[in-house]
Amino acid sequence: MIHTTKSEFTRRTFIRRSTAATLLAGLPTGWSGSAYASDSPETADLKFGIIALTDCSSIVVAHEKGIFKKYGIKSTVSKGASWAAIRDSLGNGDIQATHMLLGMPIASTMGLGGAPKKPMIVPWLVNRNGQAITLKKDLAGKVAEDPKPLKSIVDAAKAGGTPMTFAMTFPPGTHAMWLRYWLAAGGVHPGDASGAGADTSLITIPPPQMVANMKVGKMDGFCVGEPWNARAIAEEIGYTAITTQGIWKDHPEKVCAFTEEFADKNPKTVKAVLKALHETSVWLDKMENREEQAAIVSAATYINCPPETILGRLQGKYIMGDGRKFKDPNYMTFSDRNCNYPQAKYCKWWLTQLRRWGFTDGAPDYEAIAKQVMRGDIYAEAMKEIGVTDRVADESPETLFDGIKFDPKGDLESYASAFAVKALKG
Repeated sequence: MIHTTKSEFTRRTFIRRSTAATLLAGLPTGWSGSAYASDSPETADLKFGIIALTDCSSIVVAHEKGIFKKYGIKSTVSKGASWAAIRDSLGNGDIQATHMLLGMPIASTMGLGGAPKKPMIVPWLVNRNGQAITLKKDLAGKVAEDPKPLKSIVDAAKAGGTPMTFAMTFPPGTHAMWLRYWLAAGGVHPGDASGAGADTSLITIPPPQMVANMKVGKMDGFCVGEPWNARAIAEEIGYTAITTQGIWKDHPEKVCAFTEEFADKNPKTVKAVLKALHETSVWLDKMENREEQAAIVSAATYINCPPETILGRLQGKYIMGDGRKFKDPNYMTFSDRNCNYPQAKYCKWWLTQLRRWGFTDGAPDYEAIAKQVMRGDIYAEAMKEIGVTDRVADESPETLFDGIKFDPKGDLESYASAFAVKALKG
């Protein structure tokens, strides 16, 4: 169920006012504090969905600091109980834009993973990096970045009649794919889309409920976004085996999604949202602003977590919970390194993994689906209108932590079928 919230941040009025001048700096000549008349959104009142994760920050901060309002958007932010609730609310029009796992609009467009077929588009990548795989404390010192030592532990549990259980947040989503990829790289079969052939049990748990479920022994590990991995360490019930940027540096993560129907009817509205998100994301990637970011998004209406639990990993400070500590230069980004361009290659990679794990019956139309979902044309047009011209399409190959290279211009079907651990269907 989606709960609509109103701003409860009157205590931050001073902060908002004091930073207004900074956020307005650099706007084009003629700016009057709201959208230009010619750029006025077709739909001004917009409800945004979020899940309680640190990477909802650009939407929350754009709302709290009035950046959406500057671009003609009267925003409301609604926290969803689960990703399925977010998907359904977007599909039925209860919300018009949302924080979403990259795999979700792809699956909804194709009608996969139990989703009703509803075409959705991605004109904006919200963030990169900043997720992790957490394991229960009993495994500390036995399994870390390399998943291979986990294989014998998993096999023993399965042979004993009590298979290990791992949790992710949504079957075709990012956390599911990072977890599947990592387990399979260690020789552990996570099963096909239905769970058949699995060495382990793979369950779906909403992000804010991960820590509580691990505390009562419901799972042996999970993959989720921050701050819930850090929270598991703070509560001394788990440790971070590997960060997702350790699996794939600068990987795509959350998106701002719209239904295709809404975007077609409201092109100026969508572009206004992207412009506001750009301004906010640039602000977020200035390290001196991250303490304020953590304070804003920590509120009960958003993440509902102590700001200090959120802040550390936003600053790249990783205490892994098993004795490892390091400063990671590849912390969560919201704007830097061409973060926001909706690269078609990311959709293609996702399709190879949906194919690999039996979500699709036969080969998907890699090119057509990527073109339909990843709307770089809308992104580029919106950025051009505010003078941002350094963000470009990228079709260069990507290499993940196991050394396997993904070439978006190569034979995608061969890539999907070449993995040793897989569950191809059709």
